[in-house]
Amino acid sequence: METDVLRRVSSLRRDVTTLPLASHVRQSLVDAGYATLADLVGATPATVARQAGISQDEALEALQHGGSTSAGLRSPVWRSGKTADVIFEQERRRRRVVTFCPALDELLGGGVAPCEITEFCGVPGIGKTQLGMQLAVDVQIPQEFGGLAGQAVYIDTEGSFMAERAEEIADACLEHLQKIATSAQDADLLRLVSKWDVEKMLANIHFFRVHDSTEQIALVHVLPEFLCAHPEVRLVVLDSVAFHFRQEFRDMAKRTRLLASMMQGLMNVANDSQVAVVLTNQVTTKVHGGGDARLVPALGDSFAHASTNRVLLFWHECERHAHLYKSPYLPGRTVAYALTSQGVRGVDKSA
Repeated sequence: METDVLRRVSSLRRDVTTLPLASHVRQSLVDAGYATLADLVGATPATVARQAGISQDEALEALQHGGSTSAGLRSPVWRSGKTADVIFEQERRRRRVVTFCPALDELLGGGVAPCEITEFCGVPGIGKTQLGMQLAVDVQIPQEFGGLAGQAVYIDTEGSFMAERAEEIADACLEHLQKIATSAQDADLLRLVSKWDVEKMLANIHFFRVHDSTEQIALVHVLPEFLCAHPEVRLVVLDSVAFHFRQEFRDMAKRTRLLASMMQGLMNVANDSQVAVVLTNQVTTKVHGGGDARLVPALGDSFAHASTNRVLLFWHECERHAHLYKSPYLPGRTVAYALTSQGVRGVDKSA
């Protein structure tokens, strides 16, 4: 038995370039980091197609060749194992979704990260929904401009999404890219921007309105199927995660279980589909010993561990601020941001 396993493990060292695939498929796989059959173990056609820039049929063919040599490795440990250097390289190469506020982007390590859940919490009117719409537009920025060239899923639980406001944000984004292309005097960039318009940008935002917690949970659990059919999606916004769960439940134990199940589904979506997941959350007042009270994110302490990054949005001296409340790798600090007619922007210090 040990000999068989060792033989199978050894076969996984086979170079992808030796597979009987089209030359452009082999090269695309290698460029995406799939150097050996071991790199393909446990991957899905949608993931390989997205990362390598090939069709799902081509990805499936590659996985079938890999599966023919690794079929004996059924254990989830074998399927999910990666070395730390591979993980580091994958994270280093990932592009983030920018907010158009340099200070906020820096706070988030360059923007909202794929494969992670980022949660923005704050009082009404602080700009949570507008931030979600800004990200849904910015995820579409072409790769030639440093963007992800993706699409977005926007899940609205409160009825806060406004198409007219999304149009204003998209128009401002397009104008910004036109200025960059003109300033650079780059004919290719100018040609690329000329083919882009606000109507296409709005068409790249897949909008879902959910009216209760049952619809919200059901939609999260069918997201993998939707993303498989729409591999261009690189961002999922849930605005807000808390609304229905704060309104409908008296049984807190049941609410906790349902929230945990939903968040596990969102974690799987972020990791398996390589998308950035953004949640907006409400805040509540928490009273501490001695009578001191402060605003904290809603849904309780058990929910606090669900997101990768947690940002608290608040007012200070008539100015909007964002504080990185929780992150496994970024330092906690506070920055200012602004909402303008163009969307989320940095604070004008000259004013």
